[in-house]
Amino acid sequence: MSIYDLVNRTKTFISGDWTGDQDLIAKLKEWNQNNNLGLNFVDVHELTQSYDTSNPCSIKASLRQRLNISKTFVLIAGRNTLSLTKGACRYCSHYSTWYTNCAANGKPFDNRSFIEFECEMALKDYNAGELKKIFVIYNGLITPERSRCPEVLRYVGTHIGSDCWNANGQRALDYQEIKKAICW
Repeated sequence: MSIYDLVNRTKTFISGDWTGDQDLIAKLKEWNQNNNLGLNFVDVHELTQSYDTSNPCSIKASLRQRLNISKTFVLIAGRNTLSLTKGACRYCSHYSTWYTNCAANGKPFDNRSFIEFECEMALKDYNAGELKKIFVIYNGLITPERSRCPEVLRYVGTHIGSDCWNANGQRALDYQEIKKAICW
């Protein structure tokens, strides 16, 4: 079965800085794989993979397919989320300042980062009633700091901090709030 065979929106799409916010993304996956915890979701990225060597337009097409089968969009907003540029056509080997279309696929250049692209597609699907929930989790924060969120989603969906104060007065990941957000 391929991703093209899936038509029901039942998956969870996690977007974020896979380098700077890898700690929280890895923790979500760890919690999801632990059968003793109640966090349970199907990560759409585990169904199909893109390669870093692929053209940005190919990766964006794959991201669009993944979002098409997702019911929940989770953005991990970290310290560097707004400054990410990976995915912009200007960094592709097919980019030329002399042309307006991509030599690889004939489509117009798209200088949005992967995160900008994902957030805009998520909002489009959400407004069309196809995507059920949007959650923004602010990595390393107790309370949301919306200035870290891409403007397109800044006031859309549910926004939570990833951290809390535990019973010992120490800062820790807020498993219960994150679970409630993802598993709603």
